[in-house]
Amino acid sequence: MSHPGPVDEPDKRTLRRDFLAARNRLTPDDVREAAEALAGRALGLPEVAGAHAVAAYVSVGAEPGTLALLDALRARGVRVLLPALLPDNDLDWGEYTGEGSLARVRHGGRMELFEPAGERLGPDAVTRADVVLLPGVAVDGRGLRLGRGGGSYDRVLARLAAAGARPALLVLLYDREVVARVPAEPHDRPVDAVVTPSGVRRFR
Repeated sequence: MSHPGPVDEPDKRTLRRDFLAARNRLTPDDVREAAEALAGRALGLPEVAGAHAVAAYVSVGAEPGTLALLDALRARGVRVLLPALLPDNDLDWGEYTGEGSLARVRHGGRMELFEPAGERLGPDAVTRADVVLLPGVAVDGRGLRLGRGGGSYDRVLARLAAAGARPALLVLLYDREVVARVPAEPHDRPVDAVVTPSGVRRFR
């Protein structure tokens, strides 16, 4: 008996396109104000307040902003790890030591990313983080995340599981990106909480 591909893939693509189109309508002021609110909410979480190491990412374009949070974490003495995209879509990691430690990198025809310019620590470095911030475009009432579609963070989650690592999994989103349901697959793993400018919602 043959099994077709995931039936929800077109739904994922459509949803992703709609959410990204809504982000692209935000003004720079909207993005900046949301980033400041997100940083304040995230820094107030006990998991973040007690973290020694946080794996994060640098937001680009109209993504919910992360730089204010990264700098606040560094000011607290937290080790901040940032991803570097590998040719096979897996992620290596490097340390963030301020905006001067970032390099602007273009991968093929895709958007430019900001990646750590210094020493690479290896894909397994993420397993030593107390908190992992996952990028996404939506999360649903079960805590299931709709990602950007590249699969890089599915590998991160699989690596964490294989290592027996249990960091807090957080996603930063705009308020309207918390929805009733997103298409899911059996391997999808729920996040622990979503942080939006107006508050925090926990899932477990």
